[in-house]
Formats: sequence, C-alpha cells, structure tokens
Amino acid sequence: MTTIDIAARNKALVADFYAKVWNGHDSAALPDFVAEGYIQHNPNVGNGRAPLQAFLGTMFESLPEARFTLVRLIAEGDLVVAHTLFQANPADRGMAVVDIYRVEDGRLAEHWDVKEAVPEVSANGNPMV
Repeated sequence: MTTIDIAARNKALVADFYAKVWNGHDSAALPDFVAEGYIQHNPNVGNGRAPLQAFLGTMFESLPEARFTLVRLIAEGDLVVAHTLFQANPADRGMAVVDIYRVEDGRLAEHWDVKEAVPEVSANGNPMV
C-alpha cells in the first residue's frame, strides 16, 4: 500500500468516526474505530476505549443536538488532523476544534485536541474554520 493509499484510508476512518460516532451519537460503534488501548491526551477523558465510551454517553445525553462539522482533514503517515466546528445545538456559534489522531492497525490509537470558542466578532472578518 502506498503512502497516498494509507493517508486516504486513515482520513476515511476519521471521517466515518465523526459521522457515525460523534454526529450519529453512536458510542456503541466505538470498537469499529477506536483501539482498546486508546491513549488520550485530553485531560477530561481517561485512557482506553471504555472511558471514552462513558464520556460520550454523558455528552450525548446532555447535548442531544451536538454535532461536528468536518471542514478539513490532513493526513501524513499515521497521523490525521481534523479541523472542525463543534456546535452544542444549531443556534450555538460553537468552538473551532483541531483533533489529532494517531492511527494504528486500522483504529484510532491516540488523540490530542485543542479548542477555541468562536467569538461573536472577529477583528479580521475571517472564519475560524
């Protein structure tokens, strides 16, 4: 498999993860996407698939309209970067989010993220995502 094929496969994995798990609110689909030994760098979620599943269950219950709009995906080697807009509900200005995933054996094996609230006014008029 070429590096282009690997990057395309990894990007498809992440895009499907957002569509099915995050936007489909289907934490039961996690085994299809996330490795059992998932390493988490977000300080609000523990390592492993089970803590992520618990976090998502709570989030989906408290924010039933929450969704991510996937704006761009960038892949290199075993890393995929997702630039998204997270909105708790359709009226929410949202948060610009950058997630970085390391893929191993066809599953998400490690995750980092950074988030910034979308301000009401921008000094430059450019969108954040």
